Amino acid sequence: MKHTQFSHASTIRWGIVGAGRIARRFAQSLAHVDGATLAGIWSRRAAPAAALASEFAAQFHTETFASVDALLASEQIDAVYIATMQDSHAHYASAALEAGCHVLCEKPATVNRAQLERVLKVAHTSQRLFMEAMKPPFYPLYRKLREQLAADPIGDVGLVRAGCAMSNVAPDHPAFSFEHAGGALLDIGVYEMFLAVDWLGAPLDVQTIGRLGPTGVDTFASLNSQHERGIAQLFCGLDLHGRGDALIAGTRGHVTIHENWWNPVRATVRYTDGRVVELDAPFDGGGLNYETAHFCELIRAGALESPVMTHAKSLAMIEMADRARAALGLKFACE
Repeated sequence: MKHTQFSHASTIRWGIVGAGRIARRFAQSLAHVDGATLAGIWSRRAAPAAALASEFAAQFHTETFASVDALLASEQIDAVYIATMQDSHAHYASAALEAGCHVLCEKPATVNRAQLERVLKVAHTSQRLFMEAMKPPFYPLYRKLREQLAADPIGDVGLVRAGCAMSNVAPDHPAFSFEHAGGALLDIGVYEMFLAVDWLGAPLDVQTIGRLGPTGVDTFASLNSQHERGIAQLFCGLDLHGRGDALIAGTRGHVTIHENWWNPVRATVRYTDGRVVELDAPFDGGGLNYETAHFCELIRAGALESPVMTHAKSLAMIEMADRARAALGLKFACE
């Protein structure tokens, strides 16, 4: 079993499972995280893994592994970032946890709630940290917004409205793959589901209308959801092009997080008494560095769950996606 004791000065040694677009973005962001290094990469295809390791050779001494089992078993790997297609997230996350690695898993954590419950059970049994890589709450702007509303509230928040639709996604993008559990809901909508859950709590009811595209995945979905503390109006799509801002409405004011809200840099808070507060907070390092730095801090502290991106939030989000897909009659082969 891998060692579990880390000091505040420990360097967290990362391995990446996968070598595609998001793996590269993670490696780029990791260069902006103090006390972290990229120690290993494995991909089903050796060439992309070697290319990725070579690209970051100036920052890291990275080993490429011949098998995922070798990567996970390595004593040089403390934590693993799962950067594969979502249909394999549950498998690789469980394997990494069982091997004694802490796991940061790209969103969505799994394809459905049942898979996520099994992964969380493995995390509990293995006593390892597991977190879904949901980046927005760790951005400087989002944290600044939380501080603003804690000091000067907009009252009880009762409505979240958010959406994004992108019609310029390349036809070969994994979002269109039925085999790999793509679709707008799991590729884009999961961000909006996070925002709803983060401000309004777990879903009580989810009403969905949408459509499926030629490859069998959902290309547009509109959700009205009732939550513990309010209502959310969400949309996501791959065949229309629509702005990606967000509204958070309370009894004494409202917030607009300007597009693209999931990579937030600017927000406007308008109070019912006429006051307007503008928030600006640029980010660096590509954005994934903030969630990664948080994850590293949790490892050093011996934590098994993030207090920001909790397991309960991940479960609530994927439950929303399950209900929405059920309404559209969409079930993937991996289920």
